[in-house]
Amino acid sequence: MTLRLSEEDDRMLTERAAKEHRSKHELAVEAIHGFLTERQRRFDDLLARSLEEDSELLDRLAK
Repeated sequence: MTLRLSEEDDRMLTERAAKEHRSKHELAVEAIHGFLTERQRRFDDLLARSLEEDSELLDRLAK
């Protein structure tokens, strides 16, 4: 996989990696993982809330 960043994003990633004494790769993987897991968590929360709030309607529709 190739990741193409703007010059500004690459500069910021390079600076952050240097400050944290970590590789740019490590930071990118962590950021992607965080984004994906947070998005899934928000979806799961929204689904659970919808199922709870609309349980009566869903029960009627299932009949």
